[in-house]
Amino acid sequence: MTDIVVLGSTNMDLVTYVEKAPQRGETVTGRDFRTIPGGKGANQAIAAARAGGLVSMIGAVGNDAFGTRLRANLEHSGVDTDDLRTAEGASGTAHIVVDDEGGNAIVVIPGANGTLDHLSPGDEGVIAAAGTLLLQLEIPLPAVLAGAQAARRHDVRTILTPSPAQSLPRELLASVDLLVPNEHEATALTGRTDPREAATVLLDQVPEVVVTLGAAGSLYVTRGAEPLTVPAPKVTAVDSTGAGDTFVGALAVALGEGRPMPDALKWAAAAAALSVQREGASVAMPYRPEIEEAYAS
Repeated sequence: MTDIVVLGSTNMDLVTYVEKAPQRGETVTGRDFRTIPGGKGANQAIAAARAGGLVSMIGAVGNDAFGTRLRANLEHSGVDTDDLRTAEGASGTAHIVVDDEGGNAIVVIPGANGTLDHLSPGDEGVIAAAGTLLLQLEIPLPAVLAGAQAARRHDVRTILTPSPAQSLPRELLASVDLLVPNEHEATALTGRTDPREAATVLLDQVPEVVVTLGAAGSLYVTRGAEPLTVPAPKVTAVDSTGAGDTFVGALAVALGEGRPMPDALKWAAAAAALSVQREGASVAMPYRPEIEEAYAS
């Protein structure tokens, strides 16, 4: 099993399912509403654990009912929560509208995640003991930077998902081994709308980049080699929420096991394709036997 630590967010996803998402000023009738544990950090932790990783979560939940459920959901999927803090007040929430084509729009309210602005005593030791650190941007940037720099000090592979998209300090990118933006995030970071051009620009700051392209698969670039495009399996999407996190969690496991990047990308794509065929982010994430079967077929 691969040792992975995730430093990131935990949210309760408040999900509304509609035929067509409302425009500004418009009211529509939804067909269903669910509360589903999520947050990019927790999602990646669960995805990695279900894919076969040995995963620890560094994060924060509130001392509310959502916090209790978020912690239990991580533990149910096999994630170690010894370093998941409990903060006074509300847990983070994400308010999500999912349309019948599987697309989504999301508003995130940080809640307890906003208190995670530094590493606590012992957090660096947890990171140092891992093979891979997964980072995202739903917690304050000082904690993300501290985590990345701690990983660099201990030669731990760092994978950053730059979401929500924002300007990234050079000292953070200097501690990142693999950057995994989607098309929108790659454009926001570089101003280039072509994924290949955007990825090439990002190579000036990080040694490896994977741009996720949704149903079109993924694009991998590294210094001194030709770009590689890996297609995604053809499936009918029901809900794409969490698909990117599923991809990253599975990719971290595959790379930690020593799979070559092309094979790791195909394996991660199989995991993501399974997740979009089900509703809900963390609850839709596949387990390792499912991924292996989908990958083989």
